[in-house]
Amino acid sequence: MYTVTVQRDFVAQHFLTVPDPGPEGDLHSHHYTATVELAGERLNEYGYLADIDAVAERLDATVDRYRDATLNDLPEFEGRNPSLEHFARLFGGQFWESLDAPEVESVTVSLREDDVARASHERAV
Repeated sequence: MYTVTVQRDFVAQHFLTVPDPGPEGDLHSHHYTATVELAGERLNEYGYLADIDAVAERLDATVDRYRDATLNDLPEFEGRNPSLEHFARLFGGQFWESLDAPEVESVTVSLREDDVARASHERAV
């Protein structure tokens, strides 16, 4: 299995909407590190699992959607608690939406929230 991994940092805001969220129920910022790992068993005709420049460009576009945003205000979070787990899944959906990488079989997005927590979501593609 081959993997390609690209990473970016950004800051976004949210507030949790669960019962009794404590201070996390107030609007606050987090420093996120998004790590995207693509995996597949075959390489393309150029010896790539995926073009790293194209992956980086798509990751930059995804980060730009969330950078400095309040997650609660975005349509994909409507009716959802903006948990790290939900964010990892939704981030992965945005990332994969227009990436042309036919050799890729799965995408794993890990989001680190500050230096405290990390959540990941893997999808078969």
